[in-house]
Amino acid sequence: MKIEKPLILVTNDDGITAPGIRALISVMNQIGDVVVVAPDSPQSGMGHAVTINNTLFCDHVVVNQNEPQKEYSCSGTPVDCVKMASRQILDRKPDLCVSGINHGSNSAINVIYSGTMSAAVEAGIEGIPAIGFSLLDYSMKANFEPAKKYVKTIVENVLANGLPKGVVLNVNIPKLAEKDIKGVKVCRQANAHWVEEFDKRTNPNGREYYWLSGKFINEDQGKDTDEWALQNGYISVVPTQFDLTAHQFIEQINNWPLND
Repeated sequence: MKIEKPLILVTNDDGITAPGIRALISVMNQIGDVVVVAPDSPQSGMGHAVTINNTLFCDHVVVNQNEPQKEYSCSGTPVDCVKMASRQILDRKPDLCVSGINHGSNSAINVIYSGTMSAAVEAGIEGIPAIGFSLLDYSMKANFEPAKKYVKTIVENVLANGLPKGVVLNVNIPKLAEKDIKGVKVCRQANAHWVEEFDKRTNPNGREYYWLSGKFINEDQGKDTDEWALQNGYISVVPTQFDLTAHQFIEQINNWPLND
């Protein structure tokens, strides 16, 4: 009897030709049947944006004819890619959605802005186990080889054990040689934030414009956070939920005279 391989949806926010997604595809091809639906251009920082007032294009493409996966290039956001895959491209629900490998960190507060993680969250909303992978290297020449072994192990564990409803994994990998990665730590999200600045400039036509910059501030000294793990040579795994309700505050608000 033929054993059916798991169906794995692969997406990202850096674009379908980015080195990170190509590395992720190569690992997923060792595990299951792969379908790629990814943006046709970089979509970093898009968060959970969806395309509403513009048309969407989604074309079958061949990026590498020596690879077995089916691939589709989408004109929309990472979340659009997951929706398109679920509703138009795939003939059954995938067993797993993996997003990345992102070029740059999605630890701490960055998870809110991340297109990589928003794609994973969208899959989770649709009942698909999902993982977002990020490497702490923004370069398009980043070396993803040290990450591959750990990506494979984490994916195999999720396929074997499943994830609770409403939970996806946010995985961040330090920029280290494989021999220097100390292992994997399951963490909480660090209490950190960006202090942002807008650099005001003037273009050659005399029109003012702004360039966003900022400084990342980590005020969390806990040794159980993703930031601590990454700074100390570990891969961080944060179980992340898309229910943003502050459950602990409901009772207090119920004591307010809201109906007087």
